Amino acid sequence: MEDNNKRRAVRQRVLKAGKIACADASHVIDCTIRNLSETGARLQVPTSVAIPDRFEFVEAASGKRRPATVMWRKADLMGIRFNDPS
Repeated sequence: MEDNNKRRAVRQRVLKAGKIACADASHVIDCTIRNLSETGARLQVPTSVAIPDRFEFVEAASGKRRPATVMWRKADLMGIRFNDPS
């Protein structure tokens, strides 16, 4: 289980649609955003799809795009850090 005390920003629980856009733009992977903060997010992703360690994260509702890095993976969940916290 993750240690919430190590986080720099408080994450809010959400249930939103997101997308993972691979760097080479060859494919986009749909995901579910489970929690979100200014510095990162927890995503639920398909387990059968290879997801790179770095990608562009897209929040579907707003269309906001941010470069991201995978910090941890466990089954169909992953934690990401935004490379440009705003």
